[in-house]
Amino acid sequence: MESLRIYNTLAREKQTFVPLEEGVVRMYVCGMTVYDYCHVGHARVLVVFDIVQRWLRQLGYRVTYVRNITDIDDKIIRRAIENGETIKALTDRFIQALHEDADALGIERPDLEPRATDFIPQMLSLIEKLEARGYAYQAADGDVNYAVRKFAAYGKLSGKSLEDLRAGERVAANEAKLDPLDFVLWKQAKPGEPDDTGWDSKYGRGRPGWHIECSAMGCTLLGNQFDIHGGGQDLQFPHHENEIAQSEGATGQTFVNYWMHNGYVQIDNEKMSKSLGNFFTIREVLAQYDAEVVRFFIVRAHYRSPLNYSDTHIDDARQALMRLYTALKDVTPDDAPLDWHEAHAQRFSAALNDDFNTPVAIAVLFDLASEINRHQDAALARQLRGLAGVLGLLQREPRAFLQQTSRPASAMALDALQIEAMIAARVAAKQAKNYAEADRIRAQLLEAGIALEDKPGGSTEWRCV
Repeated sequence: MESLRIYNTLAREKQTFVPLEEGVVRMYVCGMTVYDYCHVGHARVLVVFDIVQRWLRQLGYRVTYVRNITDIDDKIIRRAIENGETIKALTDRFIQALHEDADALGIERPDLEPRATDFIPQMLSLIEKLEARGYAYQAADGDVNYAVRKFAAYGKLSGKSLEDLRAGERVAANEAKLDPLDFVLWKQAKPGEPDDTGWDSKYGRGRPGWHIECSAMGCTLLGNQFDIHGGGQDLQFPHHENEIAQSEGATGQTFVNYWMHNGYVQIDNEKMSKSLGNFFTIREVLAQYDAEVVRFFIVRAHYRSPLNYSDTHIDDARQALMRLYTALKDVTPDDAPLDWHEAHAQRFSAALNDDFNTPVAIAVLFDLASEINRHQDAALARQLRGLAGVLGLLQREPRAFLQQTSRPASAMALDALQIEAMIAARVAAKQAKNYAEADRIRAQLLEAGIALEDKPGGSTEWRCV
């Protein structure tokens, strides 16, 4: 196989991937803040880095994949108080929901899924190191802040200069900070806050700032320097920029070699945002569409490009995935192992080695499907199913998928029993030579998103279109 090349946000170019330790990959991805249900943007992060870790393992690397959970945060505290429940009750419930959503999307569990609240001692130790090296100070209000101007390389990931940041500073001035750009490492507990929102420390009772969590968990679990750090594009600044400043300020070592960021999710060409009210939870989407369709919709876009979510695009993804399953409907794959020397597999491999180019890899699957439709070849069917499996696709029984796949909104009112009853009525009409009625029933089903296929012998099968 060709060498893997990854677009490194830090270098602003594709680079040949060379791990720190031969044959081993250590990867950290920023996970979710668990105070509500995951949304479509979270689904993209989950799917994108699931593909990354799957392909790294396929290449033969021994991967340690860490995806953290933020289970202490101002939003979490506010929501728990509003609900009249403990922090742990709230976060446990939404961690369970996260796992349910991820499992539905076919996401393989990370090797490690650390919770921030289990790493408070490591965070405090990191803050003490930063203080000892002159990067951190305790302000008059009790908060411990990071002195951004002390870290000469600040801005190297995002490309932002300190002067530009200072000129564009929009946050209300905090007189306790030495500089408005400084960010909090340890937040002093406020009067009246619940007991389960703070920890005792040499700086007083408080809780960690958001950025220090990932530095502490990443360095503790993967070492002071590791191979890949990933997350959504929105985390590039300030979160990942601050992680670099904290980690490298404390250790004096390069924190991460390759930074990966997936693109934004847009809703009808507008950036998804809770403030705009144009976001959807994964559960809302899965209530309408099959989970594999949603996964396919995400995978067929390149991870760095914007992903435009709309009913039209999801319906298009559904029909495209059905075409792949249709190719396998009447051909049973042989039981030989996947042949990576075969031409389609070589093209598929080259695509994923080119910065995980899933759109090109998906195009290879459609080329295979076309050949299967022409030749009904069991070896090609094995290649299609095997290559798609690398992407977490096409592993279900084709006929069951084609019948069970969620229908467009116009078809939601018809269940399987109703469809079968209408098919029976059509059969009866044909037997009575009432062909106009039979055609009317077929057209009615097609309008509802159900296509009929008359088989030799007189039987009729249906599928969603």
